[in-house]
Amino acid sequence: MELKTEILINATPEKVWAIFTDFNNYPNWNPFIKSITGDVKVGNTITARIEPPGASGMTFKPKVLAFYANKEFRWLGHLLIKGLFDGEHKFELIKNGNGTTTFIQSEQFSGILVPLFKKMLNNAIKNGFNLMNEQLKALAEKK
Repeated sequence: MELKTEILINATPEKVWAIFTDFNNYPNWNPFIKSITGDVKVGNTITARIEPPGASGMTFKPKVLAFYANKEFRWLGHLLIKGLFDGEHKFELIKNGNGTTTFIQSEQFSGILVPLFKKMLNNAIKNGFNLMNEQLKALAEKK
């Protein structure tokens, strides 16, 4: 199962990336991902806290799969053990060549528990993606 959202931001990828990767500032603006801590480098395990609107929050320790400046940040997280409920979360910044950026947030879910969480994923998680995208846009276009 995949969730995917995108938003057009009237700012360069560099500007969007600077706000997006200022993880210490997440509690001040991000309504979905409340914190990301640890050394964000490919191969490292970090700690992330998500609080989807209308659902229980959770803290998990995903492994960083990609971290390319101004382009992509991707991680793989698991619920308890691998194969139960796994999520590969991807944040992508597309340079449109006209001073704007398309910000794409997606997650590919797999595992035997995914069918049990389908409604929550389609509602609370997708809402969280959209709220975060909108706040990122507002910040990038304000500065």
